[in-house]
Amino acid sequence: MTSTLPRPAVFRPRHHTRPVRWARVERADAFRHIGPNWFAAVMGTGIVATAAVTLPWQPHGLRGAATAVWALAAVLLVVVAGAFAVHWMRHPDAARAHGRHPVMAHFYGAPPMALLTVGAGTLLLGSDVIGMRAAVAVDWVLWSAGTVLGLLTALVIPYRMITGQPSRPEAAFGGWLMPVVPPMVSAATGALLVPHLPAGQPRLTMMFACLAMFGLSLIAAVITITLIWSRLLHHGPPAAESVATVWIVLGPLGQSVTAAGMLANAAPVALPDPYARGLLVFSVVFGVAVWGFAMLWLGLALAVTLRHRTVMPFNLTWWGFTFPVGTCVTGSSALYAHTGADLFAVTAVGLYALLVGAWVMVAGRTLAGIRAGALLRPPAPVAA
Repeated sequence: MTSTLPRPAVFRPRHHTRPVRWARVERADAFRHIGPNWFAAVMGTGIVATAAVTLPWQPHGLRGAATAVWALAAVLLVVVAGAFAVHWMRHPDAARAHGRHPVMAHFYGAPPMALLTVGAGTLLLGSDVIGMRAAVAVDWVLWSAGTVLGLLTALVIPYRMITGQPSRPEAAFGGWLMPVVPPMVSAATGALLVPHLPAGQPRLTMMFACLAMFGLSLIAAVITITLIWSRLLHHGPPAAESVATVWIVLGPLGQSVTAAGMLANAAPVALPDPYARGLLVFSVVFGVAVWGFAMLWLGLALAVTLRHRTVMPFNLTWWGFTFPVGTCVTGSSALYAHTGADLFAVTAVGLYALLVGAWVMVAGRTLAGIRAGALLRPPAPVAA
């Protein structure tokens, strides 16, 4: 496996003298390079909406704005999924090559997380628009599809790494977490559906399934984060075009704190009292410890990014500045809800401001890259 991400095309405006025929070829071939990493835009947009609902501070108009962003995320999901389907139909060889690619294959974790994020937003915000009954039905469909796909990526991608060409230690990067994080997102968003199930065995089964996915993803993520930490200490920061992937580590950290808090909220309607109270205690003790490490990693990721800010070319990995930060917002909000500590409330609001700023920047650069065609052209060959 290669040690760095492929060098994506850097966005630069086209020169006015470029032949029109080239532009026509690019438009005709626009779907050839639509990989699973495009679903990161859906994840990053959806988390802006869902994180807003959890904030301790709810100013007037925030929910309406969040609902509009959820609607945008839902539209993006349809558009990206449609483009991805066309990609598979028109360019099956290129699509299969993504699954074998030492970097792109890991981003097959993005589609299930996109489904899960939009599903949770439908339940939390879309119910104001389409009604609770319809919102629950839509969320069930998206959660079920996202969970099945997420469990497949958590199994298939690591299996291919184990049985394929051996990876060098310096090959570890944040993208390695993408296939194993979806079950953690399923655990967090599945907790929202527990009260909508019949009492008794259905709720009990859902709770234990979510707890099992929580453990599955947590242990796999801890192992992978250790490899990434080792890679950074022994081989230095990644190449400039890969710097944004350092932020992906925040995803499983913040999402695990969120999942623990959400499962603790759902436990009283599904589990006997001792276990429900135990999950509440666990969510705080576990959550604070992991939150502390997440803040450390946030500082490291910010420092590495600032160091490389002048040489980082824009590419789709920049969406790593959004969803992972959003999970830290929801995790901080969950801790505030269970502890009442202002530390977590202030952190949640501050990180949400950072999230919105990052989303505006990355979304704008993405639109510009699409219009110029830079994001629709193939990346350069992978560096050895």
